[in-house]
Amino acid sequence: MSDNTAVRAAKLDKIFGTPVCAVLLAIFCNVLWGSAFPFIKLGYRLFSIDSGNTASIFCFAGVRFMLGSVLVLLGSILLQGKAPRLPRGRVATECCALGLWQTTAQYAFYYIAVAMLTGAFGGILNSTQSFLGVIFAHFIYGNADRMTPAKTLGCAVGFAGVLIGTLGNHGGGSGWGVFCMMAATIIFTLSGPWNKSVTKKADSFAVCFLNLFVGGLALFVLGTVMGGRLHVQSALAAVVMLYLAFICGAGYILWALLMKNNPVSRIAIFGFVNPVVNVLLSAVLNGEPLFRWQYLAALVFVCVGIWLVNKAPAQKEKV
Repeated sequence: MSDNTAVRAAKLDKIFGTPVCAVLLAIFCNVLWGSAFPFIKLGYRLFSIDSGNTASIFCFAGVRFMLGSVLVLLGSILLQGKAPRLPRGRVATECCALGLWQTTAQYAFYYIAVAMLTGAFGGILNSTQSFLGVIFAHFIYGNADRMTPAKTLGCAVGFAGVLIGTLGNHGGGSGWGVFCMMAATIIFTLSGPWNKSVTKKADSFAVCFLNLFVGGLALFVLGTVMGGRLHVQSALAAVVMLYLAFICGAGYILWALLMKNNPVSRIAIFGFVNPVVNVLLSAVLNGEPLFRWQYLAALVFVCVGIWLVNKAPAQKEKV
């Protein structure tokens, strides 16, 4: 690494490690991710993809993630002043395997679920990743990340919110859709430790690029082999696809840099923004009911749960 590149990287880490910047960027990331579900549903309509057309759904997802990987390269050049150095050998293989797991497997289930669930209901189900991550961390990291009374209460409150949304689900989606969303959530949660491990062995931009490109390519090839096709119906369809690509590209980059330079609780606590944005945009973009009491009650419980599981004494954490 040249002196200029090292200085630039140090400045970048300083910016992302500043508490105010970290908070604002964490909120921004969650706004992006919260908008993904409703915009994907909008994209299905604009590309004339029926909910049962799994092949075309996979093609749609694959194109999004491959475009997102290009944005990661551009982000690296913009933020680091150079293209990421791609890993070789065993590390490269591990990055590709991570892409097949975290992007291909997770989003194959996720995109099927999007087609079968309302945005509000799907977003509430997807929020369980905040609680599953806490539970899995207890067993994966041992004494380094044990369950606490606050975390236990947060998980209980959060899952109670999901239960309220599920029991009150009148037309919100099918049982298969619920299964796919929960499968995607579990895969995402289990991907976290692996992703963090890989980014210690290679440039985080390179890991993000390979994750998105390999995973997206696999989805596109699978969809094409199954007979899927994409038909751009209007300029708006292309704009929505580019925005979705921006969400995954920018989200991966920003979150990786935030995780690198901050205590987890400082940024993860803003996960409550995700389901709120999801529900609001689902109403605006897709005409879904906003004031259904089950969704509002579920949102309150889920947001309080996310706040509780991530509220930890700062002095006990290390960046």
